[in-house]
Amino acid sequence: MSLAQSFLTAEEIANAPAHLEAEAPAPATKTTQIIAIYGKGGIGKSFTLANLSYMLAQQGRKVLLIGCDPKSDTTSLLFGGRACPTIIETSTKKKLAGDQVAIGDVCFKRDGVYAMELGGPEVGRGCGGRGIIHGFELLEKLGFHEWGFDFVLLDFLGDVVCGGFGLPIARDMCQKVIVVGSNDLQSLYVANNVCSAVEYFRKLGGNVGVGGLVINKDDGTGEAQAFAAAAGIPVLASIPADDDIRKKSANYEIIGRPGGRWAGLFEELATNVAEALPNRPKPLSQDALLNLFNGDAVGRHVVLEPATMEDMCGAALKPKPSLEIVYDDAV
Repeated sequence: MSLAQSFLTAEEIANAPAHLEAEAPAPATKTTQIIAIYGKGGIGKSFTLANLSYMLAQQGRKVLLIGCDPKSDTTSLLFGGRACPTIIETSTKKKLAGDQVAIGDVCFKRDGVYAMELGGPEVGRGCGGRGIIHGFELLEKLGFHEWGFDFVLLDFLGDVVCGGFGLPIARDMCQKVIVVGSNDLQSLYVANNVCSAVEYFRKLGGNVGVGGLVINKDDGTGEAQAFAAAAGIPVLASIPADDDIRKKSANYEIIGRPGGRWAGLFEELATNVAEALPNRPKPLSQDALLNLFNGDAVGRHVVLEPATMEDMCGAALKPKPSLEIVYDDAV
């Protein structure tokens, strides 16, 4: 079975009820929901996913979290700051030793959450996108299609636009993507790029949609809310810019625990993620994205002044005779 065969068919999409837009598809109906999470580096994807996956597991769901970022830091919070051996590194070592990779070599669990890291090449020694593709090939050899999870969450770096990082969208490897952003231009620029990628492949016949936006470090200024409304995607949760969250996250502490101070927030997020429809987004133009922000904040008051050749050369230019041969028009 191919990855694409695991998900909604074109006929199911075509017969789905409307939501937000007339052509939006129905929720995923297969047993396993595979969801790719994208966002700007440092925006809090790993924090969001660690707590989301933990809460889903406490609600009785079987969850697999796969880190697809070359930094290999997706599972750090889940495992209390401990590094998880990566699939690519482990595979290389096993191959050199003439051994095969086993599940126990690369997949680890905590309180019902299963997690692994794909990994990537060392800096300057390879392509991160190719590493992602190679990692998924290894997952298939380990029996990815036979695994029985309720949710598989894929953590992708959103501000890298090469094909490897766009794999879930381009090849229908997931039913929906979720974007993590904040009230700043750069994170919403990345979110808009992800929406553009989804829309591009939808036009080519793809089925992946955007489940929604998670607003992290929400300071209440409203730009992320405005972006979601303009792009036609729901806000799944707003995680406040709270010092308690910051300190606990820095100490590798899970805050998405039932009964805790932030339990309600992550219970709501878990429910919204599970029920989110794969919506067809409406990406914003560059000007529309900038218009979500105050002009002084993004420099819209600046006037573009064309440069001259004198500027480029640093001195006045003397005209040179042309060597072009000009022929008279034919009679």
